This record gives sequence, C-alpha cells and structure tokens, in this order.
Amino acid sequence: MHLTKILRTLAGPEPKNMSEFIPFDDNVEVLGKAFYAIVKAFPVGEDVRKSILLKNGLDLNEDQWYPQKNFLSALKELANEVGEDMIEKSGELIPKHAAFPPEIQTLEQALKSIDVAYQMNHRNGDIGYYKLVAFKEENKQAIMECKNPYPSKFDLGLIKGMVRQFLPKTSFHYDVKIDESKECRSNSGQSCTYIITW
Repeated sequence: MHLTKILRTLAGPEPKNMSEFIPFDDNVEVLGKAFYAIVKAFPVGEDVRKSILLKNGLDLNEDQWYPQKNFLSALKELANEVGEDMIEKSGELIPKHAAFPPEIQTLEQALKSIDVAYQMNHRNGDIGYYKLVAFKEENKQAIMECKNPYPSKFDLGLIKGMVRQFLPKTSFHYDVKIDESKECRSNSGQSCTYIITW
C-alpha cells in the first residue's frame, strides 16, 4: 500500500468540508510568516509539507502576502494527506515560534493577544476574529470564541499552545476543548467556542 494511503488510513476520516477551509472573503491575504509553523510542525515530512505549500502558490517568503484561499487550500490538502492531528500540532507550535511583546505576562493577556496577532497577519476584507468572551481567574476558566475559516482543530492547537506558554505558575495542568453545545465550523457553523480550564 502506498505510504500516503497508509497515513490517510491511520489518520481516520477525511476532514469535513463545511465552513472550514473556505475564506469569508476571497480578497483576504495572509502574511508568509503566519504559516511557518506548518512547515516546522514535525521533524518528519517537512519536504512533503513544503511541496504542498509550493503547489498551492505559497513560496515560503515570510515577508510576502499571499491569498488566504491558497493557504486554506494547502491546509485542506495537508489534512487529507497526513491527518487533522498535524493541523492541531501546527496550531500548537505557533506560540513557540512567535515573538511576544514583553508586556504580555499573564494568561488573560496572552489569550487576548491571539486576535491582535491574527489581525496583524491578515488583511483585505472580512478575516474574522478571536474573542476572549470570558476569563474567570477565580474559577480557572476562560471561554474563547473563534470566528474564522481555519479548521477547528487548528484553533484548538493554537489555544493549547498559548495556554501552555503562559500557564500560571500556580497551575500544573490545563485542558482546552470545543464547547459541543454551541455551533462549530466542523458542523457548518461560522464559529467555534472553546472552554479553557487550568
């Protein structure tokens, strides 16, 4: 059996093509450095990921702007080739590769900064948002609403990575999960809501 087919079998069912991978606006562009983590997600298979990005017109120039629809097309192909776990892992690695302003010291500030970074790395049209809906330090719980065309697994990984990076020193564990009582992009929704605990 061909290696690609084996990987696809191990990865489980192909991702649904609902509200994920479809830009809100065809004019939206994304900065090249925003998808650096996709290339560096795992030590194995970097050449495959690079070739998929190149095939979709993304030549890996960190300072160049590219059509978001091309990036989403590459993400969809990657998810189909190697599974959604790679998409989640890529999201987790973004905080590791990103530079944060020194004033960001707390988890609340870090979660709010996701939208700031998102707005800086996307332009031209309706790009969506990341909104910290609630942050209850006394209950060690936060709620994040993400309305954008990226896969829900990607945002799950991104939030996990941010929580890990800025976990309060008094906490030893954390959990991030999709709020299944609300709409989600993987089921035709326009946004996903994530419950964060620590």
